Amino acid sequence: MESGPGTRPTPPTDAPAEATARARAKAERRAELLRAAARLFAERGFPRVSLDDLGAAAGVSGPAVYRHFASKQAVLAAVLLDASEGLRTGGAAVVEAAGGVRIALERLVAFHVEFALANPDVIRVQDHDLDSLAETDRHAVRALQRQYVELWVDVLARLRPEEARAALRTRAHATFGLLNSTPYSDRPGSSATTRSTLERMALAALTA
Repeated sequence: MESGPGTRPTPPTDAPAEATARARAKAERRAELLRAAARLFAERGFPRVSLDDLGAAAGVSGPAVYRHFASKQAVLAAVLLDASEGLRTGGAAVVEAAGGVRIALERLVAFHVEFALANPDVIRVQDHDLDSLAETDRHAVRALQRQYVELWVDVLARLRPEEARAALRTRAHATFGLLNSTPYSDRPGSSATTRSTLERMALAALTA
């Protein structure tokens, strides 16, 4: 608004920057809630965790959780869907950036090892609480996971064209079983050794 006699100029505002800051803060709080949820679900199991528990673990009141999620089940869905989507898109990016099929396989293995070591709680939640999801969310998680598996199978098929896709899929699933065992076997301070060992074992299983 123009200024005139008796009026005070309207101070400039930076609405886009403020909106971006609010969006960033909201995303960070959502991420905090999901980390807390994964930890609590892994420790206690989904049925024994309340929204009040989630809020307390993330430093907010229980009702404040509803600003981000409609229900406790929606929180569980977000934990598993975010992880599955991250694997799918991250794995695709790894393959696209690789300069050759062997490099693609090695980088896929390293990518999944890194995920397993960084997200033990998510893996335990997947193992124990997948069936607690609503049917549509469970199907969505499974669809993303199948796409991730087929990404591996596509790479293996280029490396081992003589082998049937069903056999290659078995190799991929067995490798995931090995790599996803880390929440139950790894110990603090041993991640560097564990990473190297898992990568060697996984590549041996995939290429032997």
